[in-house]
Amino acid sequence: MAMPVLATKLFVPPPRPSVVSRSRLVDQLHAGLASGRTLALISAPAGFGKSTLVSEWVAEAQRHDPELTVAWVSLDEADNDPPRFLSYLLAALHGADPSLALDSLDPKQPPTELVAALINKLATGSHKLVLVLDDFHLIEDVAIRDALALLLDNLPPRLHVTLASRSDPLLPLARLRARGELTELRAADLRFTAAEAATFLAQATGVSLKNEDVAALESRTEGWIAGLQLAALSMRDREDIPGFIAAFTGSNRYVIDYLIEEVLHQAPLDVREFLCDTSILDRMTGALCDAVTGQSGGTETLRSLERANVFIVPLDDTREWYRYHHLFADVLRSRLLADGPERVATLHVRASEWYEARGFGEDAVQHALAAADYPRAARLIEASVPGVRKSRQDGPLLRSLTRLPEETIRRMPVLSVFFGWSLIVAGDVDAVEPWLQNAERLLAGAGAGAGGDGTPAHDSADGVELRTLPVTIELYRASLAQARGDVAAVTTHAQRALDAAASDDYLGQGGASGMLGLAAAARGDLEEGVRAFAAAGSSLHRAGNLTDALSTTLVVADMLVPLGRLREAQRRYGEALTLALVEVGGEPPTSDLHSGLALVLRELDDRDGARAQLDASEALGERVFSNEHRFRWFIAAAGVSRSEGQLEEALALLATAEQFYRAGFFPDVTPIAAQ
Repeated sequence: MAMPVLATKLFVPPPRPSVVSRSRLVDQLHAGLASGRTLALISAPAGFGKSTLVSEWVAEAQRHDPELTVAWVSLDEADNDPPRFLSYLLAALHGADPSLALDSLDPKQPPTELVAALINKLATGSHKLVLVLDDFHLIEDVAIRDALALLLDNLPPRLHVTLASRSDPLLPLARLRARGELTELRAADLRFTAAEAATFLAQATGVSLKNEDVAALESRTEGWIAGLQLAALSMRDREDIPGFIAAFTGSNRYVIDYLIEEVLHQAPLDVREFLCDTSILDRMTGALCDAVTGQSGGTETLRSLERANVFIVPLDDTREWYRYHHLFADVLRSRLLADGPERVATLHVRASEWYEARGFGEDAVQHALAAADYPRAARLIEASVPGVRKSRQDGPLLRSLTRLPEETIRRMPVLSVFFGWSLIVAGDVDAVEPWLQNAERLLAGAGAGAGGDGTPAHDSADGVELRTLPVTIELYRASLAQARGDVAAVTTHAQRALDAAASDDYLGQGGASGMLGLAAAARGDLEEGVRAFAAAGSSLHRAGNLTDALSTTLVVADMLVPLGRLREAQRRYGEALTLALVEVGGEPPTSDLHSGLALVLRELDDRDGARAQLDASEALGERVFSNEHRFRWFIAAAGVSRSEGQLEEALALLATAEQFYRAGFFPDVTPIAAQ
């Protein structure tokens, strides 16, 4: 089932009326769409009218072609979480074309897997579809960028992608440029010409300016639209326009700071206070603004600010959610800080309370952290642990944990254990054990009042998490032992975890069985390894962790092959692929199963079958493989090439496989059958 979509996201082209026609730029974007180019990139610093230009273009394009549909997503920093980004992407595409039937796609899938399935969906239909990703410079997550690169490399003819960004994204721009598939508009293109600046200033100020005055402003702002807009706002109701323009000197940064101060000083006191108080928000709605400011009338104030063009941007077509222009928000926040950090903290806590009450846990956490209200942030983070363990989307949790003071984490057993896990992920294995011991001490009741300030040793965590914490601790100790190559310790801690796991703790049972299987394989006891991993897969499936359950097939098959049980390995892969299709829907969740099956078929001397499985993997896209198992495709392909006498090609494929190999918790050495 798809992730629920927050109401704060914009999925339709925003109405952005421009007082100056940008027909010279609109024509270039039209040409790119008409010629079937893959991507249009509008890349320029803030305030160059990127979003306005794209809005003008799509409106004009739809007038020329009424069947053209547009999916528009306005991005922010929080969208660096892949499931969140993908849920918005799917919602936008579904809104533009409901016939796509995207309900079967799960945003919690690895991004490249989902995009591979999405490409197949988009291949249906004939009318043109434009996907606009606005403020794409805010996306830094590598997995999201890889997924978009996969989409661009395999773009169906009906889809055209447009990115508006302050910086060039890390995407295959050079390749697209060389293929003639890229339309580019940059700051030099977006700058207002002298004629455009004259038209803009005349309409924005209502004053007929002299040509030399317009030229001076255009020169000093270098055609920067936001700078001209700020100048126009400051010139309103001024009698000495030439005098103001004559004083309009200096570098852009200082001029813009001066103009923003001028705008703020001309606003009524209550409006200035509203602007500063709400500047802590990345997005605003009337009710949220009321909660933060402690006043009423937030909705009407936001609409008044929009009408007055005071650097506020609507985020939806119903005018419910807004954000401030980024530069304007920065200045507002700096002014707010002048009132003292206590005021800022109070506002962030109010925002956190509002978001928590409405189930937006991540936003609630971020505002609690911004307020330095660490007990509150810790409680909210802890409440998110059950969902994270279920989804394995632990990136936001681990990032938030690193922002908590250690003394806060030390009072909470669940967070102590997961902070230990963050150290394992970071590779600092020697620092983990003290955190696990701290959690055990708290669980035993020895840590009451450990903070030394009369506060409880830990807050009340989710009952299930506390109950299963001893199992989690032993599993993490087994992971530490695995990282150190201590097979005996892996077995000891994994067995303790299995013994401690309750009858309904399928996640704990699955993890423990998997670790026991790894230890058995490392000892060379492949029969025991197969049994343990089969049990792990069954438990993980019952826990609802289907992707993890399917991944155990790869390890089991690696053990069955040297045991000579090739047909059983083939059968297990077939069952796993069927299970993925039945329970996930659409394409299998990864290409790993196909490439693993290709390896088995190669051992069975079924070259045609192996090639078919390799093709099935490749059809899903070159970036759909998991990072841990991506090398398998190249190993299998090398085996097929070798059997066909293509030795140089086989060696090249093996070299590529070596580049993709990533050491993990699985044994670095795979036993092979005697030839």
